[in-house]
Amino acid sequence: MVQGGKYVKVEPGVEIFVQDTGQGKPIVFIPGWTFTTEVFHKQVEHFQETNRVVVLDPRSHGRSSVTMHGNDYATHGADLAKVIEALELKDVTLVGWSFGCLTMWEYVRQHGTRDLKSLVFIDLSPKPLSTNHEQDWVEGPLDEIAAAYNYYLRDSEKQREFIEAYATGVMVQRELQAEELLWIIEQSMKTPPYIAANLFASGMFSDYRAEAKLASESVPTLTVVAEHWAETAKRFLEQHAPKSAVEVLGGHMMFWEHADKFNSLLAQFIHTEKHVG
Repeated sequence: MVQGGKYVKVEPGVEIFVQDTGQGKPIVFIPGWTFTTEVFHKQVEHFQETNRVVVLDPRSHGRSSVTMHGNDYATHGADLAKVIEALELKDVTLVGWSFGCLTMWEYVRQHGTRDLKSLVFIDLSPKPLSTNHEQDWVEGPLDEIAAAYNYYLRDSEKQREFIEAYATGVMVQRELQAEELLWIIEQSMKTPPYIAANLFASGMFSDYRAEAKLASESVPTLTVVAEHWAETAKRFLEQHAPKSAVEVLGGHMMFWEHADKFNSLLAQFIHTEKHVG
């Protein structure tokens, strides 16, 4: 039994799994595309000593209901709002990794920054795809993204191949042990490939530049970016989230690989009274 594990009903037949531990000001962690609560276990262990820590499996991820509808970030944002309401969370710090950032921006689009204390975005552009990939902060050139969608997200074997390549090439800087790589792959494989493809397309075609700017101007905001595209990301953020603090650390999964450094950055940010404007 997962410590603090419970389910929140967000609509008939659809439940969101949440891990809810600790006491104090709430921090809500949202995993990235096809990943689960488990990726944040090092943050849960650290922050549950000082905060109420909530981690959720988004719809069709991990232990949450796998559904044939709502596999898009507009719905994920609405689901997040329902979880916050059901758990009666106030003065919340949201922390999203990768496509989990899209869920946060969608929440801001639907509800503004009410009930939010601060926002932490981990390594995703508010506009993940652009024809001007050499200048903008994007996930990759359009033809590479199209190839990933059309080739790798059609069956489980190819999805596994895609995650393995991404984990070893982008997520982590050191060489992964076999059991670590298997664990990372297994997180993603809990989402079926046909749903993973829907989420991939929904995420890639998102444009949350307006919400990124609004968020950075409304509440204290931190963006943590990976080293491999740091300069491009910082230039993009200066234009589209000008009041966000920016930190550079590791690879795409730096909060796991460099957990001590990441937790220190996050603790310093959320436990320091900051005011915007």
